[in-house]
Amino acid sequence: MQLLTVNIDKPEEINFIFGQTHFIKSVEDIHEALVAAVPGIKFGMAFCEASGKCLVRWSGTDSAMIELAQRNAQAIGAGHCFIVFLGAGFFPLSVLNSIKLVAEVCRIFCATANPT
Repeated sequence: MQLLTVNIDKPEEINFIFGQTHFIKSVEDIHEALVAAVPGIKFGMAFCEASGKCLVRWSGTDSAMIELAQRNAQAIGAGHCFIVFLGAGFFPLSVLNSIKLVAEVCRIFCATANPT
């Protein structure tokens, strides 16, 4: 097995949430959880499939955050992982519990704006 270190590529002030989920429907469910938790939220998310064509599925409300999520998910490339980038002025504290309550979310590994 070869382990690689992948740096999260993002602007300094942007917060992100990195976690594990186990179902492709997670993209829609996490999207719904975010918009229900904070009306008007700006975010982008991406999810790496673990089987078949191993696609990167994505969603969001802000094109820059969606592109950031797609690019980082592609770099990570680990099946069953998801990454959510929150637009400027939005913070994990506001949405973390809502994401954790999504039935198929297994774990949150990181929620920060710090270099990772």
